[in-house]
Amino acid sequence: MKIGQISKVGAFGSGGKQCCNLWRDKEQTRNNSARRVHVNTFQSAWVSVSDVLSGEQMLRWLLLVLPVLSVPITQAKVDKTHGVAPEDLHHYKPVQSQSGSVQTWTCLDGSKEIPWEAVNDDYCDCPDGTDEPGTGACPDTWFYCKNVGHIGSKIPSTRVNDGLCEAECCDGSDESSGVCPNKCAEIGDAYRKKQEAERKLRKTGSKIRSTYIAFAQKAKTSLEDTIAESQKEIAVREKEVARLKDIMERTESLSAEALEHKKQSPLYTSIIAHHNALKSLQREHKKHVEREKALGDILDQLRRGYNPNYQDMAVLEAVRGWEFLAGLPHIGEEEREEGSDDGAAAKEENKAEEEELEEGMWSSEQLDNGLDTLLNTDYTSLLVEHDKHVGPKEAGESLLYDLSAYLPDAFLPQFEAFRDTVLSWLGVPKSASGDDAALVKAREAFNSAEHSLNLAKKELEEAENSLGELFDPTGFGKQGEWKKLDGTCLSKDTGDYTYEVCLFDEARQKPNNGGQTFSLGKFTSWNPDTNIAEGSPEYYKKQMYTQGTKCWNGPFRSVQLKLECGLENAIFTVEELEKCKYQFTGTSPALCLPLEENGNGYGNGNGKGKKDEL
Repeated sequence: MKIGQISKVGAFGSGGKQCCNLWRDKEQTRNNSARRVHVNTFQSAWVSVSDVLSGEQMLRWLLLVLPVLSVPITQAKVDKTHGVAPEDLHHYKPVQSQSGSVQTWTCLDGSKEIPWEAVNDDYCDCPDGTDEPGTGACPDTWFYCKNVGHIGSKIPSTRVNDGLCEAECCDGSDESSGVCPNKCAEIGDAYRKKQEAERKLRKTGSKIRSTYIAFAQKAKTSLEDTIAESQKEIAVREKEVARLKDIMERTESLSAEALEHKKQSPLYTSIIAHHNALKSLQREHKKHVEREKALGDILDQLRRGYNPNYQDMAVLEAVRGWEFLAGLPHIGEEEREEGSDDGAAAKEENKAEEEELEEGMWSSEQLDNGLDTLLNTDYTSLLVEHDKHVGPKEAGESLLYDLSAYLPDAFLPQFEAFRDTVLSWLGVPKSASGDDAALVKAREAFNSAEHSLNLAKKELEEAENSLGELFDPTGFGKQGEWKKLDGTCLSKDTGDYTYEVCLFDEARQKPNNGGQTFSLGKFTSWNPDTNIAEGSPEYYKKQMYTQGTKCWNGPFRSVQLKLECGLENAIFTVEELEKCKYQFTGTSPALCLPLEENGNGYGNGNGKGKKDEL
């Protein structure tokens, strides 16, 4: 046996075994990492030293080391609330036992009551692990880093006291004192500067965004007005179409001979005579107006060019008469009377002297503007309407004229021949042919009115669809903030190509040195990720353009447009992630939400704001 080994046993005897057993018992009782470190350190040191020191030397070394080993055991204790999140601090308060001699604490799940001293002692006593918030002794729990000067955060308990400095714990509280430096002041200062820059960006960007929303509101008002006007127009046109349809049907049921017979009626003859007389009067009226204007020009030139000092009374009387009729001031008195009430009084006097019109009579303005419309009236249609107004159809206008509408085309010739034969026997005139001028005119009027009605209905449908899309969360946004950007084209020159995306339309790849332009896809949807809520801020940060030109021996081209809040609508980067699958990144003020939205104003896409700094 070596001298060193004999000396070790002799030096400790039973006392040395009791010392080592004491450390082993403590290790078995508490899985205390601090104590385990010291025991391991002591055992390693003992093995190393026992090989080189004599028994007396080892005894001296042990007496020197034992007091030192007792110090870290006391220092290893941590605060009872170390690692506890602020919202849970009220749960970590001891209570006096019934005997009053010991303070106790109950696990948060209520399963067990332990001594208060057992909290944060690096031994897992509670089934839910809540007694070790700051040591990491219990698995599946969380450690809270206060990070004073920055933002508090939580990390899994498995990352506590692992010798690694966690980025989430800038204060180093997840490790023993002195292992990790406290960088929260530096990190917090940089974070606050970044947040302030983002705040200013959002403040300015949100003002631009508000103009987009105002544009949508104006578009809404305009569409609502269009819908209201279209509804009124459709109601009027439907009545007109019904009226013209009835005229057309009645005209179709009349023969040309019957219609000519009706035109010989005194009423129709009188109307045509009045029409011709009115047209003649209109012609003469226009001649008189033209002559009056020519004479007025001559008199006006005379008024401005004659010299009143010559005392030519004939000319003076003519000028005075013209000034009176035309309501003009005396020559040479324009400047004096300008701004006075005399001219206005003269005009009012002339107006008062105008002849009062009888009821139903037209004014001169109506004669000038409305006479042409009256003269263009379709009197044949009026005649047909008159027949409908005064009574039922004549006997000759029988159902036979309507049967042709229900027969196949192959039987029409035989039917018409039979109909004409029967009518000739009865002495009834033949029906009008398809070339009858009145019928053609009636059909043209009906078709034109029906076409106008269909256009009005189409305009109404488009306006209603546009109004529905305006505030659709899957379209232009809940507030319509993207409506103004509909069709806005953003481009990025990458050297060989210029990449362009027209929002809500199509993305393209244009060669800068000549060649074919390729479609990279048309707008399909906003963010398709299933974990992103429809209409949330994150939802509008991605647009998908798909089904572009097919790549040779590859997929259809497509674009993923990723946007962030910015002061301009622009594309900054273009990247081909995979073959013919592109990613554009850019900015838009439409994504700059007001600061009061999403908690503290810094939205994270799920409606919850970030935690405040300490």
